[in-house]
Amino acid sequence: MIELHQIRPRIRSSMGGQRNGAASSSWLSQFWFSARRTKPLNPPHNTTVAINHPDGLTRRLGLFDLILIGVGASIGAGIFVVTGTVARDAGPGVTISFILAGLSCILNALCYAELASRFPAVVGGAYLYTYSAFNEITAFLVFAQLMLDYHIGAASIARSLASYVATLLELSPVFRGLPSWFGTGEEFFGGTVSVNVLAPVLLALLSVILCRGVGESSVLNSVMTITKIVIVIIVIFVGAFEVDVANWTPFAPNGIKAIFTGATVVFFAYVGFDAVANSAEESKRPQRDLPLGIIGSLFICIVLYIGVCLVITGMVPYNLIGEDAPLAEAFRSKGLKFVTFLITIGAVAGLTTTLLVGLYVQSRLYLGLGRDGLLPAVFAKVHPTRHTPIHSQVWVGIVAGVLSGLFNVSVLSHILSVGSLVCFFNPSSRQFPGFQVLLKLWLQFKTQHFQLHDTS
Repeated sequence: MIELHQIRPRIRSSMGGQRNGAASSSWLSQFWFSARRTKPLNPPHNTTVAINHPDGLTRRLGLFDLILIGVGASIGAGIFVVTGTVARDAGPGVTISFILAGLSCILNALCYAELASRFPAVVGGAYLYTYSAFNEITAFLVFAQLMLDYHIGAASIARSLASYVATLLELSPVFRGLPSWFGTGEEFFGGTVSVNVLAPVLLALLSVILCRGVGESSVLNSVMTITKIVIVIIVIFVGAFEVDVANWTPFAPNGIKAIFTGATVVFFAYVGFDAVANSAEESKRPQRDLPLGIIGSLFICIVLYIGVCLVITGMVPYNLIGEDAPLAEAFRSKGLKFVTFLITIGAVAGLTTTLLVGLYVQSRLYLGLGRDGLLPAVFAKVHPTRHTPIHSQVWVGIVAGVLSGLFNVSVLSHILSVGSLVCFFNPSSRQFPGFQVLLKLWLQFKTQHFQLHDTS
């Protein structure tokens, strides 16, 4: 016979198991509901954060500023290096590689421009577009891969910038003979740790400028970007007088396959237009200026890249182009050492603007997720007088500073293309036209649904 005291524990255990199962089922259903929900698409004139509101950013960026942000994010030191390294395989046909990559980015940028003109002028960029077109979990995954891209990229760029700055400092007798741990990096524990003191210092300085306000950071970006563009134009102009057209034959020594392979490599030299999309909330006239800024900055980058490609392949035969500093070595071989110094200055300016814009975009993405409740509320806070997301900006600077100061992230930087590909695939679905059509139809449906709901 079963006693009463033996039955009660079984009943409690059974009831407890039912409660645990119900709680688990409730949690899963709530998670699935949250993962599938989308962000409501408001009309472009209806912004969620008012201008000069304590929780909003300041609208101080004009069309010229947006174009310079796009150029500053796209053209770094790579214009003096990548053009030559790819030319070693593609030959003079590297020009076609940059054209093909530029055309594919134009198609992608047109999708960005269309979405930027139809969405409310708030931060988010690719994350915002994905959240409205697909669902919350897809948008969060896009954000996570973008942060993988931006965090590792910022650390890698900071170390490169520190190396260039240390090289310039050593030109002065006062700083000659700087230790390797200061700027270039010194490895410890079998290469597990690579100490670089200057990289976190440079990141801290740029973070302070960004925290002070978008106006101050925009001025610095404009000055450095204009300096970089002027130096690239000087390089193209001086190098044009040293071009030997015989070096352009054969035009595609390794065949058309090498040209297309080169296009896949140099595609990521144009990815700065995503930074323009993330400047929506700080643009004076976002529905007009964002599309023009995206397309305008991309065209400027295409022209500059093509000019550098024609110069370097015309100055030196493709099989004699150097590996580490191809453009500088080409001018040095012609006895034009002053151009080599300009290239170093241009590399410093290019890396500075790329790093500055990268840190800027990261903080705005954190701000967007903080407002949507996908991250702690501290990331959604905006300084009441500076109108900048200081908490997000400081966090971004700390992460990049730790990575750049203690680790050699050059190996990890090779996987950055993953984040960029996912970022571009979701807003424009350029690889699958069917998804692009569905995206546009879905956005049109949501806009019409909002208008019908608004009129009723």
